[in-house]
Amino acid sequence: MKLTHLALPLIAALALTTLTLGGCSRQDAADKTAAQTAAPATADAAATPSQPYEMVAAQGKGFSVGAMMSANTVYVLFDPQCPHCGRLWQASVPLHGKARFVWIPISFGNPKSAPQGATLLAAANPAELMEAHEKSLLAGTGGIAASASVTADLEQAIKQNTDLLNRLGGDSVPYVIAKNQRTGKVVTNVGAMETPALAEFLGISQP
Repeated sequence: MKLTHLALPLIAALALTTLTLGGCSRQDAADKTAAQTAAPATADAAATPSQPYEMVAAQGKGFSVGAMMSANTVYVLFDPQCPHCGRLWQASVPLHGKARFVWIPISFGNPKSAPQGATLLAAANPAELMEAHEKSLLAGTGGIAASASVTADLEQAIKQNTDLLNRLGGDSVPYVIAKNQRTGKVVTNVGAMETPALAEFLGISQP
């Protein structure tokens, strides 16, 4: 996976030396479910918004964890059935005191993804439920059970989040977009990172 710095507008990408740990793509989901899925958006077909960070902030439906009053907001588009997303969650936990993270669930087609994402959105304590979910997922037990009270509007929000990822030109998760605290530049990354790499990417000090 490549790590890119994106200055506004979203045109040029600069490859960095930080290595990511992998991500989950549409093809991964298709292979696992043996179901036909839509082709990933190409660079030509995807929208190239002049302000991608602001677009995600305005249109993404997610849940917030970490430093709620922080001016430094990090947006993470993730599939609840993606183990790489689970690893990024674990890496982000030590940084919760330094930044506000907004986790935005999408679905690549696994039948569990949308209901689990909607359940996380509806949770009274999403940080606690997300921790339990990712521990279960990484342990191979599938994650949390979907709530029976999930509403249609929350499931629709998952679809809209997935469309948002398409318009960003993304076809893998976790997809992270933030503003580097040191430089002020918009940065994006596809794939999991360890805590030190994530802190460097975000321009924040480790605890």
